[in-house]
Formats: sequence, C-alpha cells, structure tokens
Amino acid sequence: MSGDAHPLRRSTDRAPLPGTRTVSLVLTTRPGDGRPGAALDRLLDQVPASVREVVLIGGPAGAGATHGGLRVVRLGDWDFTRGDIPHAALLAATSDLIVLMNADGSMSPHEIPHYLHYLESGYDFVKGSRFIAGGDYADYPLSRRVGHRALLRLARRLYGQHLTDLWYGFCAFRRPFVDLLDLREDGVELGAELVTHALHYGLRVAEVPSLELPRRHDPSHPRTIRDGTRILGALLHERPHNALSRLAHGPFRSPSG
Repeated sequence: MSGDAHPLRRSTDRAPLPGTRTVSLVLTTRPGDGRPGAALDRLLDQVPASVREVVLIGGPAGAGATHGGLRVVRLGDWDFTRGDIPHAALLAATSDLIVLMNADGSMSPHEIPHYLHYLESGYDFVKGSRFIAGGDYADYPLSRRVGHRALLRLARRLYGQHLTDLWYGFCAFRRPFVDLLDLREDGVELGAELVTHALHYGLRVAEVPSLELPRRHDPSHPRTIRDGTRILGALLHERPHNALSRLAHGPFRSPSG
C-alpha cells in the first residue's frame, strides 16, 4: 500500500521504512500553573533537536515566536468550558509527527526521542505508560487507581487491546490522525479520547514507559467521578462494532496471560 494513499495504516498494512520526518511538540499549560515563564523556558531548553516547532496552549503572554531556534506558536488560554482549544493546537501543528505533553513539569521532553523511535519503527500512535517496567508516577490517589483499573478492564474487553495506562496525556502520532478527530473533551481525559480514537481506527498502538514527575506548579485536583464518567462515555462512543460480541464471550485474555 502506498504511504500517500493510506497515511494512517491499519494493523494489516506493511510498516514504512524509517525516514527523516519533521516533528511538532504541542504543550498544554493549564489554569493554575501560575503562568510559569521561567519554568517554561527551562522546559523549552530541554526539547530535543529533532523538534522543529512548539505549539503552546496558554502560557506567558511574552512567549515569543522563537526560542533557541524553535518556532513557538502561542494559542489562547485553555478554557475548560470549551473543547476546541486542544484540537485547535493539534491542527496548528505543521509537522509530519506530533508529540503532545503537559507543560506543568510532570512530563520530561527527554523522553520524546523514545516516542519518535517507535513511530519511525512502524507504529502509528505511541502513548506513555506509568505502569509498565521503567515507568512510574509521583502522585496517584488510591481512588483514582481503582477507577483507572476498572476502566482499563472495560477497555480491554471492548477493544481487545492489553493497554496499561488509559488517560496519560503524553503521546505521539502522525499528523493525518488529527484530521480524523472530533475532540469535544478537555483536561485529563484528552489522552483517553485520543487513545480510543486510535483503537477505533485500528492503528498500530505502542506503549512506552514514562516517568510522571511532581508538578512544578500548583498540584492538580482531579475529579475522579467526573473524569471517570467522561472517559467511560468516550470508550462506549468509540467502541468497535464487535464489542458486544467480545463482552459476551467473557474476559479478555492477553497473549501473555
């Protein structure tokens, strides 16, 4: 199959040969981050040379058009009453490959080359996981862990995929994937919605270990019930046509058991 005719390959397509592709980094700065000008500069200094542009959601008003050779595109503040800001940022990215991560210090740009390696090795959607060997998390309340496990169990049954981290927002994918998205959610569940879209379209999905660091700014106050309900809605909305049949045949078993 031609890479131009099928920019989003299905799991049955042949993997492309590695090549030189441009990379955009989309950074999300949430309300409560304190408009961290100096912290943002430090984070931008850590962006690997393979990234040619940064699309910044929110952030200091003085975020310039360039930073150490990087092209920096600043969009408006992230309004949690709207769902189009994250999607607008993804659409603003102009490179072949897009990396999405938070700018609150909980995710490290030093991990980006690992994500890109898997994209260049034939995967179409690469997501970070805090729960596989090499990954870890700084703060994850018990109630949130319990809810996450329940949603993971459902996701495995609906999609037949053995994922370990459903809503972690550090991920990378090919630019044509953005054209398929119709994102209406925001906040923590954006990562889960991207994952369910990738599973819905049958893309090659890889998980890589990621270390979630303590946030440099104000700690987040996730609403477990609200977030869990919205993620559940995304899972059910994107479910494949054979999901009910898979549910009827009992628990999903991964190849490794």
